Amino acid sequence: MQITFIGAAHSVTGSCTLLEACGKRILIDCGLEQGPNMFETCEMPVASTQIDAVVLTHAHIDHSGKIPFMVAGGLRAPIYATEATRRLATIMLRDSQHVQAFEAKWRNRKAKRAGGEEYKPLYTAADVEQAIDMFEGYAYGEEITLTEGLTITFVDAGHLLGSASVLFCITEEGRTRRILFSGDLGNPPRPLIRATATPPKVDFAVIESTYGDRLHGERIDFVAQLASVIDQTLSRGGNVVIPSFAVGRTQELLYLLRIIKERGLVRTNPNFPVYLDSPLAVEATEVYSGDLEDYLNEDALALLRAGVNPIGFGGLHLSVTEQQSRAINDNPTPKVIISAAGMCDAGRIRHHLKHNLWRKESTILFVGYQTEGTMGRKLLDGAKYVEIFGEEIAVKAQIATIQGISCHADRDKLLAWLAAAAPVKVFVNHGEAAVTDAFAKTVKDRLDIDAVAPYSGDTFDLYDGSYIRKAPVKEVSKKVLAHRRALAVFEALRLAGKRLMAVIEQNRGGSNKELGRFANQINALCDKYERKDDSE
Repeated sequence: MQITFIGAAHSVTGSCTLLEACGKRILIDCGLEQGPNMFETCEMPVASTQIDAVVLTHAHIDHSGKIPFMVAGGLRAPIYATEATRRLATIMLRDSQHVQAFEAKWRNRKAKRAGGEEYKPLYTAADVEQAIDMFEGYAYGEEITLTEGLTITFVDAGHLLGSASVLFCITEEGRTRRILFSGDLGNPPRPLIRATATPPKVDFAVIESTYGDRLHGERIDFVAQLASVIDQTLSRGGNVVIPSFAVGRTQELLYLLRIIKERGLVRTNPNFPVYLDSPLAVEATEVYSGDLEDYLNEDALALLRAGVNPIGFGGLHLSVTEQQSRAINDNPTPKVIISAAGMCDAGRIRHHLKHNLWRKESTILFVGYQTEGTMGRKLLDGAKYVEIFGEEIAVKAQIATIQGISCHADRDKLLAWLAAAAPVKVFVNHGEAAVTDAFAKTVKDRLDIDAVAPYSGDTFDLYDGSYIRKAPVKEVSKKVLAHRRALAVFEALRLAGKRLMAVIEQNRGGSNKELGRFANQINALCDKYERKDDSE
């Protein structure tokens, strides 16, 4: 009876843990890593063919996105999840493969020009479809037998539609242990979904620590904030462009917008149009609007019983095709545009930014965390210009944010959840490296519970919580991380130089006027960036 930490150990993404009990090997989550980590992730200690089950806490890609990769490697085990997670994971994994295929096509086009190696996606559409067929959907509170002596139960985590903490009850050699995996815990109250459920009493707990070192503060009136931004922007004749994560955050925004329209809070134009421009978000919205009433909170259920769609309203336009997307910016009517991706680094949102960033009457409204290095973060940090599709765009629009809308529990909510579960030992994961260590110390100091923040590869005995194997800590130093980023940026510059030479050749035989202007532009760039020898 042992547990090995693989992903999201001293890091935020790539959640993956291996549990071995009752002769079975079970993965809890199998997510993609997104962004650089301070510590290296160990290799999967067993082959994909040796995994007997996968248990998924929720559909977000940093928890589910590597499942098709395991399928490509021979995984043929059942994937257990709540029914809502099963449905959302279906569309999110398909979208993940689509994004990877698009990226591969783009990268290979560049590599071919530069003589580089072919880039292959992690998995194919066929791998995704096979993974989807392996999912089994269950309800909260339903005890599911995986094998003799081993059951699981999903407990509402309040983070996303269908998100769950997972209780494992394990009886082996006459000894029983109860271990609870938190998954991502919510920040109640949330629009639409129910609050995080009180956890059961357990022997061990594995808990996330995304916000384990901070408090969210007093909850702000989201409806009033959003209505004010829309009213002011529409009065100037501009558009409100909202980069939003397609699943979860977008549906919460639609819920808030329905309230705003119902109460007539945007006086400039109470019937203002709203465009949802993301095929993934549209599919996810259909899941939220379906027959999953067991996952909704009482306010949303009351609306449904009254015949009201909690996330539907007059003036809502769903954009799926590229033609529909382009038509949004052809329409001069002041409007609200919600589009993915939430950090502005990909997807249709970039087109809407290109059409609105230079307009001082428009507003770019952020409703989610922006990671360092993303375009969203640059805009929040006050960038005067950004490059979109090779064109430099001046930032004249208002840049705004709605505070306090996080869907992750803060430090005190995490502590309250642990206090209710009352484990004898806590394993802290899914947090920045410094945060996992700090929160483990907080658990010891505040709750007097033994706590540790494992590194990738650490293995523990679940009879007494002791180390079976302490993996060597493979730290990726700041210097190495900076060097990797520098290499990536310089490689992009080098490829841009090769492309420039190709473009120059394509213009052979052009008009003297155009060629002269082109040469002047290149020389101006060279004058700006050329490094003079110190001896000159």
